Amino acid sequence: MTNSESTDNDTTGGCLCGQVRYSFGGPPLLTAICHCRHCQRQSGSAFSIVAAVPAADFYLHGETRTFDDISDNGRPVARVFCPECGSPILSRIEPMPDMLLIKAGTLDDASILQPTIEVFCDLAFPFMPPLAGTERHGRSNI
Repeated sequence: MTNSESTDNDTTGGCLCGQVRYSFGGPPLLTAICHCRHCQRQSGSAFSIVAAVPAADFYLHGETRTFDDISDNGRPVARVFCPECGSPILSRIEPMPDMLLIKAGTLDDASILQPTIEVFCDLAFPFMPPLAGTERHGRSNI
């Protein structure tokens, strides 16, 4: 995460209380849905939607905290959140060290997103149908 200045053309987002704000240049490189149990618990929902962006293009303003987790694959996951309202902001995963996985619900305008991949589908809630147009993986694809 960098602390360079954001521009008017950047994509923006933030937490529920507004203490944490972020921006990044350009559209996300990919949008994915994760059905793993850890993402279900962190999101409080059936899955998490993440948008991958280059860490070098990411600007963060405000205090965050990190929960160091272990994924269902046994790899480290850093889960960054707002300490005031608890909103999950992003995750960092070992297989993609130069990328940040922004939690889609924190984007100011999520209309730019189109999920193309679903992971940990073996752990998806049984009532969740496949999302049309996504590549599906039973576990992780990385």
